[in-house]
Amino acid sequence: MFKETFQRYLTMIEQTLTQLPWDKGVLNESMYYSLIGGGKRIRPVLALASAETVGGNPETMLRPAVALELIHTYSLIHDDLPAMDNDDYRRGRLSNHKVFGDAQAILAGDALLTYAFELLADSELGQPERQLRMIREVAVAAGKDGMVGGQVADVAGEGRNLTLQEIEEIHKAKTGALLTVSARLGGVLAGGTEEQVRALTDYAQALGLAFQIKDDILDIVGDSKTLGKPTGSDLRLGKSTYVSLLGLEGAEQQLHTQILKAQSALKPFSEGAIFLNQLALYIQERKH
Repeated sequence: MFKETFQRYLTMIEQTLTQLPWDKGVLNESMYYSLIGGGKRIRPVLALASAETVGGNPETMLRPAVALELIHTYSLIHDDLPAMDNDDYRRGRLSNHKVFGDAQAILAGDALLTYAFELLADSELGQPERQLRMIREVAVAAGKDGMVGGQVADVAGEGRNLTLQEIEEIHKAKTGALLTVSARLGGVLAGGTEEQVRALTDYAQALGLAFQIKDDILDIVGDSKTLGKPTGSDLRLGKSTYVSLLGLEGAEQQLHTQILKAQSALKPFSEGAIFLNQLALYIQERKH
């Protein structure tokens, strides 16, 4: 049931992404190259699943959901640049800057970010108050107090021995903020109650930390071919991670703790959050 539901969401997401208007020219080619280059699509999936969990129709909010994938993809393009993580591969293919050059990769990331807000503001959604609320929330989650701020702290932490609390604060912003707002977007746009949105928020915050802990583990024990990117990059950049601080066993324990927190947050939905419950297990067990 989980695989079928996940595939249903993925099909809707991929169709929406490919059907967006992509004009000719190097900019659109560069944007499309990274956006359609694979990926787990966890953020739009989380948005659609959250919408359905509160009784909404996910098909009515595909554009704002895929906007989250545009923002995520822009961040990956910029992360891979020589001035950042300096990675040559992403999602099993050459990184954007290795194909199109540094300048074009920067501009493609910029364009994806701004295009995302064009989709979030789509007048066809017909929910101006909820829409305005989520445009602001997504902006905060993606900006200086969210993903970008977390990335800044991550870069500043290279070569330093960070505490567990410092690592968690970085990843609550760098990874967790966009995952959290994905769940909130689905809940709010689908008309969920404030209690339901709070539950989705608590779930996604725990899921975000679990996702990052799993990334730290896979960077050590994962297979680069399966991951679609080089392993050992955290070690190469001198980053403090859950694994470097706690060891593999300790990181696995932290991962399990966050998965339990995520599942516990879904209790208000009773049997209505089966997919989200299983999604947490998918995050725990994923190989890429």
